[in-house]
Amino acid sequence: MRKIKKIISKKNKTKIVSLTAYSKNVASILDNYCDIILVGDSLGSVLYNYKSTREVTLNTMIEHSKSVRMGIKKSLMIVDMPHNTYRTPKDALKNAKQIMKKTKCDGVKLEGGKKIYETIKTLVKNKIPVMGHLGLLPQSDKTFKFKGKKNLERVHIIRDSQLLEKAGVFSIVLECVETSLAKLITQNITVPTIGIGASKYCDGQILVFDDLIGLNPINYKFVKKYANIRNYISKSVSNYSKEVRKIKFPNKKNSF
Repeated sequence: MRKIKKIISKKNKTKIVSLTAYSKNVASILDNYCDIILVGDSLGSVLYNYKSTREVTLNTMIEHSKSVRMGIKKSLMIVDMPHNTYRTPKDALKNAKQIMKKTKCDGVKLEGGKKIYETIKTLVKNKIPVMGHLGLLPQSDKTFKFKGKKNLERVHIIRDSQLLEKAGVFSIVLECVETSLAKLITQNITVPTIGIGASKYCDGQILVFDDLIGLNPINYKFVKKYANIRNYISKSVSNYSKEVRKIKFPNKKNSF
């Protein structure tokens, strides 16, 4: 719980840095710079080319999380609970316990508001830290549209943020939420908000690592690519293939 309290204490003081990771090698790099590392069910589209995150299984999340755990020393590690693993409070508790036990993570993340209020209360009561997720909900939304333009939508998201806070979440991801709404929610709840496409006014930010480094060729408005790793990979593989064909690799230094 010490790491959880540290994240909460950053509210209104210093920005929270978060990224996704799906393996030990990546996690070990991110651990030097991040406050939170999320094993996101985004791995479904990023690694497995699924049409949606709804196809990700509990076992897949657990196996990737076990790898990520080996690369983390200081960051808070959170694991997404996949679609259909928290349909009832009973199901959620059973599956969350399994995730916590097998991955040694620090908490889990669930998508939704009012519908999962009792579920979150049950997890928190059983000492399982929960990160909430509002706005665009990849596990249930059929279209990729930002949230908060319509007044009724704004009212529901504000209400849900208050319910999640009351249920005991330690933070809330706001995905693709209109700027003024994200700012309003951040100012009116006591737990940190983590934005992804939800403006600078959130208490922290999260991105999918593969998007940040330019490995994923898809462009999203809310993503800034800090590198184009595809170019580096292409050049490296090109040089390797040339050296193999010209019998320059392996040389004596690379041979026994």
